[in-house]
Amino acid sequence: SRLALSRACRGLGDSDGARLSLDAARTLFEQLGAARDLAALDQPRTGTSAAQNLTPRELQVLRLVATGKTNRMIAEHLQLSEKTIDRHVSNIFNKIDVASRSAATAYAYEHGLI
Repeated sequence: SRLALSRACRGLGDSDGARLSLDAARTLFEQLGAARDLAALDQPRTGTSAAQNLTPRELQVLRLVATGKTNRMIAEHLQLSEKTIDRHVSNIFNKIDVASRSAATAYAYEHGLI
């Protein structure tokens, strides 16, 4: 996602690339009416990471989500049911307070989980 790209650029010291990607993410969130993701752009991250509350399995699932895998693909990879993965993804979204896979991916990059 553009938000993940922005954070990756910032991590590499490319402030211009980070700003351009962040602006593109903001525009996309506005067009999609993604109010929760849009609001998250303006909220500074706290020092305590919500990722600390994720279980090892949830971290594993989050990393696979961040690679672009679907829940079905993750279920096959981990040899679990798709319903179990659905539950893990839902729990992850709640724990890290995101509403989409792209926001979860950006969170994972921002917090050094990938």
